[in-house]
Amino acid sequence: MKNRSRTEIEYSILSAANGEANITEIAYKSFLSYMQVRDYLPAMVENGLLRYENVKMKRRFRTTEKGLQLLKMHEEMHETINWKVGIRQRARRKNDR
Repeated sequence: MKNRSRTEIEYSILSAANGEANITEIAYKSFLSYMQVRDYLPAMVENGLLRYENVKMKRRFRTTEKGLQLLKMHEEMHETINWKVGIRQRARRKNDR
């Protein structure tokens, strides 16, 4: 796996915590170590992207509305970039023929 940017890692954490998840579940779904997730969570909670909850004596995290908006913007940006890259690749293939 290639090295991911901080933004890509935060996106994967937000996606993993969408709904409700504990640190281990977030780490597993994000392909990160437990310690890496623990490094990111405080800043994400402080910035209002994740919410910490104590549910039945279990520490759980949930993506907030602000976090969901960021997820949506990231997905739209990713789709736009892929769409533009796809156009360029098709144009190159057409010119190569």
